[in-house]
Amino acid sequence: MERIGLIAGSGNFPLLFAREAKKKGAKVIAFAIKGLTSPNFGEFVDRIHWIDISKFKIQKFIVLLLAERIKKMIMVGKIDKSLIFGKAKDNEDISSLLRDAKDNMDYSILEEFTKRFNKIGIKVIDGLDYLRNLMPEKGVLTKRVPSKDEWEDIKFGLSLAREVARLDIGQTITVKNKAVITVEAMEGTDEAIKRAGELVGDDFTVIKVARPNQDMRWDVPLIGFETLETMIKSKARVLAIESGKMFFVEKAKVIREADLNEITIVVA
Repeated sequence: MERIGLIAGSGNFPLLFAREAKKKGAKVIAFAIKGLTSPNFGEFVDRIHWIDISKFKIQKFIVLLLAERIKKMIMVGKIDKSLIFGKAKDNEDISSLLRDAKDNMDYSILEEFTKRFNKIGIKVIDGLDYLRNLMPEKGVLTKRVPSKDEWEDIKFGLSLAREVARLDIGQTITVKNKAVITVEAMEGTDEAIKRAGELVGDDFTVIKVARPNQDMRWDVPLIGFETLETMIKSKARVLAIESGKMFFVEKAKVIREADLNEITIVVA
């Protein structure tokens, strides 16, 4: 039986991965982060180890991986970078890892983690073999279609969002009347949407894209019910996501709720 090490971040995505991997016959050994991973996550995997990021020790973690005979590792779910620069700022092992990375951009930090895994014979994999069915086809997914002005905002915003993503700043922007309202940075997609609602009130467009060099081993852009809930509360009207490198979690549920709230979802 294949053994997969799963570093589980927040949200439902780690659960979906664990479920699909087990369906395909894999044994899932989870490494969950205290205060971030769902507290009941252990119910859905074969074994779980809880990590306190403020007390994280690289050598101890490596010994644990070797003891569990992990040869393949995947990182799934959001791990808020502010956690690393907050709770873990005084952790010498984390500080050492950050010093070894070429800078503190997401990919540089994850590349450094990957190098250390590779040194002990652990390959970091992506989740496409297990979750390809979560990638939506191009088109309008909801009953409500964009208005002419909303299509213009989508076209305008996509090119800008791709440039922001290329610069590794963030992957989400919000737009209204061909003006950028907010740009996601360290705070994440949902907070960028909330700020847009506070700034313009309603009827704005949310655009989320992948990085041009998106590495699915480390960072899987995804849309799920939490994002839609934030849009509803913030009175956003349109969600446009990029096709090909983004997972849509709980798609049927999200579309049903979007229709009830007259929100448009477009895969461009």
